[in-house]
This record gives sequence, C-alpha cells and structure tokens, in this order.
Amino acid sequence: QLVLVESGGGLVQAGGSLRLSCAVSGIPGVTYTMGWFRQAPGKEREFVAVISRSGSIIKYADPVNGRFTISRGDAKNTVYLQMNNLKPEDTATYYCNVVENLQTLTPYASWGQGTQVTVSS
Repeated sequence: QLVLVESGGGLVQAGGSLRLSCAVSGIPGVTYTMGWFRQAPGKEREFVAVISRSGSIIKYADPVNGRFTISRGDAKNTVYLQMNNLKPEDTATYYCNVVENLQTLTPYASWGQGTQVTVSS
C-alpha cells in the first residue's frame, strides 16, 4: 500500500514563494512517476505538474507553467514543488500522487491529507 505525505504549505502574500515536499512509501526499490494536484474550495481536483521516474519528462498545467517547478529529491520517491510568483488563484489544498500514465495523468494511489496553500492578495 502506498502512503503519501505532503508538507510545506502555508499562508503567503501574492508574489511570494513556497516549496512543497512529498514523500511516498511503497514497494521497496520501485521508483514512481509522481505528480502534484490541487483542489480549491468548491472545485474539482486538478492536475498541476508531473515528473517521470527518471526526471527526464516533466509536464505542467498551463496556469502554473513558468511559475512552478517540479523536481525529484535525492531520496527515492521524494518530490518537490517550488512555487514562485504565487497568485490568489493558486489557493488550494495541494496533493501529490503516483501517476499511472504520463499521457492521461491518472492518479494511482489513495490521496493523502494534502497541504494547504493560501495566497493573500
């Protein structure tokens, strides 16, 4: 069973930055394609960014492209999301997940608790 733990959220003013972290525990020795997703109040969860197992393929949702950077940590299955120039519309609970397919961006595991990001104007 995969366990996802997100951290790093907080309250920041518009234009500020935050760095989110995600750690996944699963099958020893297995590296996963990892993604970030977010859900704003009253809205459906949406894709934010994905990084392949090797780190060679990265994709971003249009609203965050150029402002957010996804990266892999030295520890296996640790992923970060550097968020710069944050906007009030980035306010959401952010979740990481294993991604089944880089084309469909389908999340695989049960969701963790997420980490709240609030951007004030």
